[in-house]
Amino acid sequence: MKLTVIGCAGSYPGPDSPASCYLLEADEETPEGPRTWRLALDMGNGSLGWMQRVVDPLALDGVLLSHLHADHCLDLASFYVMRRYHPSGPQAQLPVWGPKDTANRMARAYDLPEDPGMRAEFDFRTYPHELTIGPFQVEAVPVDHPVEAYGLRISCDGRTLAFTGDSGPCESLRGLARDVDLLLAEASFRVTDENPESIHLTGEDCGTLAAECGARLLVITHVPPWFDPRNMVAEAQAVWDGPVELAVQGRVFEV
Repeated sequence: MKLTVIGCAGSYPGPDSPASCYLLEADEETPEGPRTWRLALDMGNGSLGWMQRVVDPLALDGVLLSHLHADHCLDLASFYVMRRYHPSGPQAQLPVWGPKDTANRMARAYDLPEDPGMRAEFDFRTYPHELTIGPFQVEAVPVDHPVEAYGLRISCDGRTLAFTGDSGPCESLRGLARDVDLLLAEASFRVTDENPESIHLTGEDCGTLAAECGARLLVITHVPPWFDPRNMVAEAQAVWDGPVELAVQGRVFEV
């Protein structure tokens, strides 16, 4: 699998990156010949623009939304415009997995009537516990956030990555991150601050999770622009001696 960071700013787009969005690609041999499967993990505000530097968004095979806060889903509204009004004609329905109110939430975001909303452009689906998309095996795990939210564990060709989405520390993250090759974990809070519970992780939380679960690589993401992301890396390194990298727009990780 290849993971490309499209957007990694937390809570809102920053001066150097859109909000949450990651492109996941894998090749597969088919009877018709080789093909590349492409998934977007989240489509936070600002992400669709920069995605076009990396891949034609119309080549996506699906979108996986961790939850429905704007910094994780709002550019699906822009993607709706691209798919509906593209000069080549309206595009076929694209599968979009997310929380149960995703279809209505996106209709409201673009001031559309909820029926039909964006259903001609997107095939909205709620998460089963497990699903298969081409060569990808996806496990959606509920996590601890003020709204319905999921972490995603994705495997392909014997390799596995886990994406925490947004979550406070919780038991489900341990199962999500167990023995993964790459742990993509959000760090929105600093351990030195007085942080509310059940919302986000600190850099220290990310390092502790990686250590407890045996992750082979920790990639810290979703740092709000008001914080220095290097501080989150330092927090993680203080509690874990494994490799820690920082998600940066455009960075590519081979999983």
